[in-house]
Amino acid sequence: MIKPEITARRIGDERQPIVIVEGFHPDPERLRSAAESAQFEPAHRHYPGIRAALPKDYFTQVRPVLAMVLREVFGHAGAIDLIDASFSIVTAPPADLTIEQRLPHVDAVQPGRIALVHYLSRDDGDGTAFFRHRASGFETIDGQRSAGYLARLNTELNEGGMPPHAYVHDDTPLFERTAQVGARYNRAVIYRSAILHSGAIRPGAPLDADPATGRLTVTAFLSAD
Repeated sequence: MIKPEITARRIGDERQPIVIVEGFHPDPERLRSAAESAQFEPAHRHYPGIRAALPKDYFTQVRPVLAMVLREVFGHAGAIDLIDASFSIVTAPPADLTIEQRLPHVDAVQPGRIALVHYLSRDDGDGTAFFRHRASGFETIDGQRSAGYLARLNTELNEGGMPPHAYVHDDTPLFERTAQVGARYNRAVIYRSAILHSGAIRPGAPLDADPATGRLTVTAFLSAD
């Protein structure tokens, strides 16, 4: 068994940690096979695509490396609770994206929330990008910042117009990209859910719903003590 390779980085002016793990799962081919036979359905919670259930032992397989990352990098040595996790494939055409899907976002503002994206496409492709809101300088949105940030963003959108029908992958008039992690087979990126981010889906990227050829990932949201 190949030992996972772990790299921790700090990004942006706020120096928030992100972690990149190569070789995250011990048997990614079995995961791909499970995805190819899974029943995908339209996603909820603003995800621009489809999702399906994971094998029941997924977190048993990755828990040792995940627990070490949460403890050593993010300072969470207590219990890890799973909030939500699934196979995910981006499929929504740019013309169908909602306003929320055309902007960087955060997954949660509560402390202790962690996001995980595990890339399972065989070909390197679109990864995950992280952003700074230009007007406020915010790179993370916590409970104290949330109301003021949303009010300011809404004012900018009302005065300057809605964002174009496109995925966010680079700088925009309202947001500056601070970092990007490219997709690579069996690579995972782990970060605090409060960081502004987006799937870095490039213009013209194929949006294939077939798990054998599409942008197959595992997306997960955790709560850590």
